[in-house]
Amino acid sequence: MDADVKASWDIFCCVVDNYGDIGVTWRLARQLVAEHDVSVRLWVDDLKSFERLWPAVQPALDSQWQEGVEICQWPAVWPQVTAADVVIEAFGCKLPAPYREAMAARPLPALWLNLEYLSAEGWVSGCHGLPSPQPDRLHKYFFFPGFAEKTGGLLREAGLTDRRRAFQADPDAQRAFLATLGVTAVPGARLISLFAYENASLAEWLDVLAADDLPSQVLVPRGRVLGGVQAWLGVDELQEGTVHQRGALSVQVVPFVRQDQYDLLLWCCDFNAVRGEDSFVRAQWSGRPLLWHIYEQEEYAHWEKLEAFLALYIEGASPPAGQALTDLWRAWNQGKGMAQAWRHVLAHWDELAANAELWCARQAAQPDLATALVQFYRNWI
Repeated sequence: MDADVKASWDIFCCVVDNYGDIGVTWRLARQLVAEHDVSVRLWVDDLKSFERLWPAVQPALDSQWQEGVEICQWPAVWPQVTAADVVIEAFGCKLPAPYREAMAARPLPALWLNLEYLSAEGWVSGCHGLPSPQPDRLHKYFFFPGFAEKTGGLLREAGLTDRRRAFQADPDAQRAFLATLGVTAVPGARLISLFAYENASLAEWLDVLAADDLPSQVLVPRGRVLGGVQAWLGVDELQEGTVHQRGALSVQVVPFVRQDQYDLLLWCCDFNAVRGEDSFVRAQWSGRPLLWHIYEQEEYAHWEKLEAFLALYIEGASPPAGQALTDLWRAWNQGKGMAQAWRHVLAHWDELAANAELWCARQAAQPDLATALVQFYRNWI
């Protein structure tokens, strides 16, 4: 390829769980354009969900430009297009047959990458980067994000850690941001964000927060957990901005925000309950203790992923603190035992907070996912 010609990348995304898949691919597409000087088309089959994450998106358009990325509607009848130099099949979505033919018709076949879901399981390192033989001269490789050295790493924009630390050291910046959401921080309260799936443990956790000696303030972005919060409060409807007080706990619904704003929300909070993959990774970059509601899979395959991550995440903590956090995550994902598990976490709060920052630093010392993808392509050509 001519050194003056930008490499072209096509990223394909099927929106499976509302925001997780598109959240990851949209972050990746923007970073590739902004930091690696490549051209990116992002093919998406559900622009309405995408619009929630990025309100500037216009779902009625077949093609549009946002943040230097060409966003294309994934049509039912595939148009005639030139295949890109690098093709990313995100999270097991299937490429259209005509597009595969276009890939094979190139003078130099496209590099085909199957970007997999994030996992801390040990086998990931052994499978990362392996080829999968394909017909028609095509080259397909499995690319695994991950936490270990021999994986593809995590999505992390340049300077993210420095920006986060500067923001967390600036109380005025935090107050100003929260004010844009209609939030006033309760003095002396533990600030918690809650973004989760429906959860049988929710009421028990809210009960123990309400009965605590220390006040807590829970901010709930609009999402699937909202029904459970509404039932616990015993109200017919939760309006954004309205503060509900019960005992030591105040609860407030906040708007569903853009990705960059969600980062700031996570950075403001002392503790973040998150779900899926995109918010899970962003909560880790906040350097604050977190609680992950993992997406449930058939035959309980998600438990292996949960336990594998916890084993890595608590390596730097003392056994009692690590066990307290492990018990909390298990209780949250099993739907029982949340009250006792939360009390044990509170007993090790300072150590778990320090461990969250340590984990963030360890992960930031490794290459980020976008850089790893670009380097893989350069090595391949």
